[in-house]
Amino acid sequence: MSIQGFEDWLKTPAGQYVLNWEQKQHDLLVADIFGFNAVQLSLPSHDFLRANRMPLRFRCDDGRYDGFSEVRSDLHYLPFAANSIDLVVMPHTLEFDANPHQVLREVERILVPEGHVIVTGFNPFSLWGAKRKLSRRQALPPWRGAYLSVPRLKDWFSLLGFEMQAGAFGCYAPAVTQEKWLRRFQFMDAAGDRWWPIAGAVYIVQAIKRQHGMRLITPTWSDRMARAKALVTVTQKVDQ
Repeated sequence: MSIQGFEDWLKTPAGQYVLNWEQKQHDLLVADIFGFNAVQLSLPSHDFLRANRMPLRFRCDDGRYDGFSEVRSDLHYLPFAANSIDLVVMPHTLEFDANPHQVLREVERILVPEGHVIVTGFNPFSLWGAKRKLSRRQALPPWRGAYLSVPRLKDWFSLLGFEMQAGAFGCYAPAVTQEKWLRRFQFMDAAGDRWWPIAGAVYIVQAIKRQHGMRLITPTWSDRMARAKALVTVTQKVDQ
């Protein structure tokens, strides 16, 4: 499983179809999430945090492919302190990683209590998921990888103390490669939301890190700003 080549696929008509939907969904979700530090894991050429207003926003990847990134790091051992990040977005990060459980555990470690995580992925229970099963080209993107269903992801979240907060499915057209056919199947997007809402090719889910029985006392604004400045120094050292 590797995310290599996925950036190139996103430039194709089918990739643009998926990317445009996911970018709009991210813009809607991250706009109303507040804090000081936000991190995007993988796909650094695309800014899924652009609508967020936190003062410090980082794009982090492991260096396996070309793309703008402020931080290069092993995603299984992120260079951020525990309880230091308010928001983490993971565009297709888990399904293309050999050890997604460890990545998610790291995300839980670095998130503050009540911090948010947003995950996008391909839905195995969709027309695209069916094509992946039948395709002889599973070594090529976007079929390479382990598609995670939303119920399975919800179970993983629950084990780590996350609570699912919001989610959506999208891209109901078949997995065709030509733009003219994607346009012809556009009617399925409107119909899909109404008639088969869980069968979209891709999904986006938002979860919150809960710590039950713990009273959350947030630091003062000056304390959070000092911690945010320290975080900048740490990430700059890692990147050098």
